Amino acid sequence: MYTVKIENVSKSYRKFQALHHIDLQIEKGLYGLLGPNGAGKSTLMNIISTILTWDEGRISVYGYDLKKDSHKVRELLGYLPQHFQAPGQFTGEEFLHYVASMKGMNNRQKRTIEVQRLLEQVNLTEHTHKKIKGYSGGMKRRLGIAQALIGQPKLIILDEPTAGLDPSERIRFRNVMERLGKEYTIILSTHILSDIETSCEHVGVINKGELLYQGETEKLASLAEGTVWEISVPISHYDEVEQAYTVLSSRREQEQMVFHVLSKAEPKHRATCVKPTLEDGYMALINGVIT
Repeated sequence: MYTVKIENVSKSYRKFQALHHIDLQIEKGLYGLLGPNGAGKSTLMNIISTILTWDEGRISVYGYDLKKDSHKVRELLGYLPQHFQAPGQFTGEEFLHYVASMKGMNNRQKRTIEVQRLLEQVNLTEHTHKKIKGYSGGMKRRLGIAQALIGQPKLIILDEPTAGLDPSERIRFRNVMERLGKEYTIILSTHILSDIETSCEHVGVINKGELLYQGETEKLASLAEGTVWEISVPISHYDEVEQAYTVLSSRREQEQMVFHVLSKAEPKHRATCVKPTLEDGYMALINGVIT
């Protein structure tokens, strides 16, 4: 059963079309939405979160029509926007109590238990009574994740959730999401492939407002079969290779440069076709090497 169903959705800002006829179906669990900055991901997340309207198409969330029953959808929703802001004069604890109250948690004792549970989950217990204005960027991001989880919402939307988190915090975040994904629908909107690769079974790829792929995460890599090559050339040919191909990575081996490139046709340089990774499949889509 699809918990979120997006049908033929388009959105324009005057002459700029941010979304072009998006059709997307999302089931319970962790779903990854990939795309470069400016691809239209945040616009789509803001629409699902009832912040933005859209021009045409239909969206349903757990059976509720988003236009007719937006108030019902909000009751099911937890949301972390890309640019999260919290009042600097509040402590982390005070802010989460405020958000919980806004979500209808009026029992002080139950609210306190919920707030302390979430502070522990995002590793902010030591900073419970610290003013938010004194938080680091990573701490503010973790607080944003905590407020999105208040009340155990059935649909959790996280826009660039790991921006500003260090490696250990990212691992902690993924562990929490994998546990919650067994019961809820979680949409992770990001341009960081590692957040998707280790957590999400299904993924959608958006670029320039168009949906390029939706399906199993592991199958995204296979789309680039036959288009990923390793080229070994003398260092003096570095610029030539960069101009001729879409270079994904490079490394130096003694007096040679080894390039990992995308190309539909076999390169004219000495090249070996290699097994594509998830990143290769994503980059092949974004760069139009495959369609």
